[in-house]
Amino acid sequence: MIELLTQPESLPFSVALGVVLLLAVLQLVGLGDLIGGDAGVDADLDVDGDMAVDAGLLSLIGIGRVPFMMWLMILLSIFGVTGLAGQHFLEALTGAPWSAWLVSAGAAFVALPATGAISRPLGRVLPKDETTAINVAALVGREAEVVIGTATPGNPARAKVTDHFGQTHYVMLEPDNAGQRFVQSEKVLLVRREGELFKAIARGDHYLPKLD
Repeated sequence: MIELLTQPESLPFSVALGVVLLLAVLQLVGLGDLIGGDAGVDADLDVDGDMAVDAGLLSLIGIGRVPFMMWLMILLSIFGVTGLAGQHFLEALTGAPWSAWLVSAGAAFVALPATGAISRPLGRVLPKDETTAINVAALVGREAEVVIGTATPGNPARAKVTDHFGQTHYVMLEPDNAGQRFVQSEKVLLVRREGELFKAIARGDHYLPKLD
């Protein structure tokens, strides 16, 4: 087996399995996202654009169904095992190993659809990540609380606001009306946005006595 792994004709498959082992180690130590975090492929194409994912080539090979790092590890694993098994079979059949390029082409031909066949059902059972990224303009109309400073016209203060996903954002705001001021812990309503600055109005209840 060691001889099969180290012979030149099996080099592409040995390297592929070595990469799988390396990626697995990186995942275990928490570094996998540095490689695969931005490498995902957005396969949900618009119908009016190129092609829907369910009918596209990307869906056929499984891209977009599972995290890219997982997809890559599945692909390389199938490619490496198929290539080594094929090379072993051909060598036993003919008495000599075949060209690495020829066997690699055959292994890739098998690995791509096989990866898709595994990724599609796997993607249906894996938990889905729901993004909470929003356009900050969507914060207009929400309530904010001043956390640092006192806001007056031309002198913004820092405030926190929670979006509809429950995620907290920190923004700079100032009164929308002249003569108003917002103090720390006061809750206000964001009414519009100018660049990175939000304009807000008082809710009107900050200075009312609290009823226990």
